[in-house]
Amino acid sequence: MPEAHSHPHEHLHDHCHDPNHPHGHVHENQKAVVNRLARAIGHLGKVKRMVEEGYDCSEVLMQLAAVRAALDNTSKVILRDHMQHCIVDAVVAGDKQAIDDLCHAIDKLMK
Repeated sequence: MPEAHSHPHEHLHDHCHDPNHPHGHVHENQKAVVNRLARAIGHLGKVKRMVEEGYDCSEVLMQLAAVRAALDNTSKVILRDHMQHCIVDAVVAGDKQAIDDLCHAIDKLMK
C-alpha cells in the first residue's frame, strides 16, 4: 500500500509517477479525457471518409486541423492534471525522476 500523502488528491494518484504501475491511478479528469479522445477519433474517421470520397483537399485539411486541436486540448487536460497532482506528489516525495520523465514527455509532445 502506498504511503499516504498530505494533500487532498492522495486517493486518486497512488502510482502517478511509478512507471511500473501505468494503470494504477485514475485522474479526476479521466472521463473528460476519454470524451475528448472519442471526439478526436470521430474527427479522424471523418477525415478518412472524406479522403475516400474525394473531398476537396482544403476541406480535408480543415478537418485535420480539428483533429489536431482535439488532440492538443486533450494533451492540455492530461498535462494540467499530471502537474497538479502527480508532480506535486513527486516533489513532496523528492522524486526528481518523475520531473525528468515529465520533461521528456513534453519534449516528445511538442516535437
